[in-house]
Amino acid sequence: MNASERVTNHINELVDWRGKTLARLRKLIGEAAPDLNEEWKWNTPVWSCNGNVVAVGAFQDHVKVNFFKGASLDDSHGLFNAGLEAKASRSIDVHEGDAINEAALGDLVRAAVALNSGTPKPKTAATQKKRPTRRKQQ
Repeated sequence: MNASERVTNHINELVDWRGKTLARLRKLIGEAAPDLNEEWKWNTPVWSCNGNVVAVGAFQDHVKVNFFKGASLDDSHGLFNAGLEAKASRSIDVHEGDAINEAALGDLVRAAVALNSGTPKPKTAATQKKRPTRRKQQ
Protein backbone atom coordinates (compact mmCIF):
# COMPACT_ATOMS: atom_id res chain seq x y z
CA MET A 1 0.00 0.00 0.00
CA ASN A 2 1.43 3.37 -0.97
CA ALA A 3 1.43 6.49 1.21
CA SER A 4 -1.66 8.08 -0.34
CA GLU A 5 -3.64 4.88 0.19
CA ARG A 6 -2.52 4.78 3.82
CA VAL A 7 -3.64 8.39 4.30
CA THR A 8 -7.01 7.60 2.72
CA ASN A 9 -7.44 4.54 4.96
CA HIS A 10 -6.53 6.60 8.02
CA ILE A 11 -9.13 9.24 7.14
CA ASN A 12 -11.77 6.58 6.53
CA GLU A 13 -11.06 5.01 9.94
CA LEU A 14 -11.87 8.33 11.61
CA VAL A 15 -15.65 8.26 11.31
CA ASP A 16 -16.28 11.42 13.34
CA TRP A 17 -15.55 15.11 12.77
CA ARG A 18 -11.79 14.44 12.86
CA GLY A 19 -11.95 12.36 9.67
CA LYS A 20 -13.92 15.07 7.88
CA THR A 21 -11.49 17.72 9.12
CA LEU A 22 -8.47 15.67 8.08
CA ALA A 23 -9.98 15.11 4.61
CA ARG A 24 -10.64 18.84 4.25
CA LEU A 25 -7.11 19.75 5.35
CA ARG A 26 -5.65 17.20 2.93
CA LYS A 27 -7.63 18.80 0.09
CA LEU A 28 -6.59 22.33 1.10
CA ILE A 29 -2.91 21.38 1.33
CA GLY A 30 -3.07 19.67 -2.07
CA GLU A 31 -4.79 22.67 -3.66
CA ALA A 32 -2.33 25.14 -2.15
CA ALA A 33 0.75 23.20 -3.24
CA PRO A 34 -0.02 20.44 -5.76
CA ASP A 35 3.66 19.50 -6.12
CA LEU A 36 4.04 18.44 -2.49
CA ASN A 37 4.79 14.77 -1.89
CA GLU A 38 2.21 13.09 0.30
CA GLU A 39 3.91 10.66 2.67
CA TRP A 40 3.10 8.50 5.68
CA LYS A 41 5.55 9.05 8.55
CA TRP A 42 5.21 8.54 12.28
CA ASN A 43 1.72 7.09 11.69
CA THR A 44 0.47 10.40 10.30
CA PRO A 45 0.14 12.16 6.93
CA VAL A 46 3.13 14.35 6.06
CA TRP A 47 3.67 16.53 3.00
CA SER A 48 7.20 17.28 1.87
CA CYS A 49 9.21 19.20 -0.69
CA ASN A 50 12.96 19.36 -0.11
CA GLY A 51 12.26 18.23 3.45
CA ASN A 52 9.17 17.98 5.62
CA VAL A 53 6.72 20.86 5.20
CA VAL A 54 3.51 20.05 7.08
CA ALA A 55 1.96 17.14 8.98
CA VAL A 56 -1.63 16.61 10.06
CA GLY A 57 -2.53 14.37 12.99
CA ALA A 58 -5.80 13.41 14.63
CA PHE A 59 -5.89 13.41 18.41
CA GLN A 60 -8.69 12.66 20.85
CA ASP A 61 -10.10 16.20 21.00
CA HIS A 62 -8.38 18.03 18.14
CA VAL A 63 -6.66 17.78 14.78
CA LYS A 64 -3.15 19.24 14.71
CA VAL A 65 -1.61 20.90 11.67
CA ASN A 66 2.14 21.09 12.27
CA PHE A 67 4.43 23.23 10.14
CA PHE A 68 7.96 21.91 10.59
CA LYS A 69 9.57 25.34 10.02
CA GLY A 70 6.61 27.36 11.25
CA ALA A 71 8.72 29.60 13.49
CA SER A 72 10.27 31.04 10.31
CA LEU A 73 6.91 31.78 8.67
CA ASP A 74 4.99 35.05 8.79
CA ASP A 75 1.66 34.17 10.44
CA SER A 76 -0.04 37.48 9.71
CA HIS A 77 -3.48 35.85 10.05
CA GLY A 78 -2.71 34.49 13.53
CA LEU A 79 -3.45 30.85 12.73
CA PHE A 80 -0.74 29.35 14.92
CA ASN A 81 -2.20 28.55 18.33
CA ALA A 82 0.01 25.72 19.60
CA GLY A 83 3.70 25.01 19.94
CA LEU A 84 4.43 28.71 20.04
CA GLU A 85 7.55 28.23 22.17
CA ALA A 86 9.11 25.57 19.93
CA LYS A 87 12.40 26.51 18.28
CA ALA A 88 11.42 25.54 14.73
CA SER A 89 7.85 24.29 14.40
CA ARG A 90 4.46 25.90 14.92
CA SER A 91 1.05 24.26 15.01
CA ILE A 92 -2.63 24.90 14.55
CA ASP A 93 -4.97 22.91 16.80
CA VAL A 94 -8.40 22.54 15.21
CA HIS A 95 -11.21 21.54 17.57
CA GLU A 96 -14.68 20.29 16.71
CA GLY A 97 -16.74 23.17 15.32
CA ASP A 98 -13.73 25.42 14.64
CA ALA A 99 -13.79 27.30 11.34
CA ILE A 100 -10.69 26.97 9.19
CA ASN A 101 -9.45 30.11 7.46
CA GLU A 102 -8.81 28.30 4.19
CA ALA A 103 -7.19 31.21 2.36
CA ALA A 104 -4.79 31.90 5.23
CA LEU A 105 -3.94 28.20 5.58
CA GLY A 106 -3.20 28.06 1.86
CA ASP A 107 -0.92 31.08 2.23
CA LEU A 108 0.96 29.35 5.06
CA VAL A 109 1.37 26.15 3.04
CA ARG A 110 2.72 28.08 0.03
CA ALA A 111 5.08 30.09 2.26
CA ALA A 112 6.34 26.89 3.90
CA VAL A 113 7.01 25.32 0.49
CA ALA A 114 8.84 28.46 -0.63
CA LEU A 115 10.93 28.40 2.54
CA ASN A 116 11.90 24.77 1.95
CA SER A 117 12.65 25.43 -1.71
CA GLY A 118 15.04 28.24 -0.84
CA THR A 119 16.83 26.35 1.89
CA PRO A 120 18.85 23.28 0.98
CA LYS A 121 18.14 20.29 3.17
CA PRO A 122 20.84 20.16 5.86
CA LYS A 123 23.30 17.31 5.67
CA THR A 124 23.08 14.75 8.41
CA ALA A 125 26.08 13.30 10.19
CA ALA A 126 25.54 10.07 8.27
CA THR A 127 25.75 11.80 4.88
CA GLN A 128 28.60 14.18 5.68
CA LYS A 129 32.04 12.87 4.96
CA LYS A 130 34.79 14.31 7.06
CA ARG A 131 37.93 15.13 5.24
CA PRO A 132 41.09 14.60 7.19
CA THR A 133 42.88 17.79 8.07
CA ARG A 134 46.41 18.08 6.83
CA ARG A 135 49.05 19.10 9.24
CA LYS A 136 51.88 21.28 8.15
CA GLN A 137 55.17 19.52 8.21
CA GLN A 138 57.91 21.34 10.01
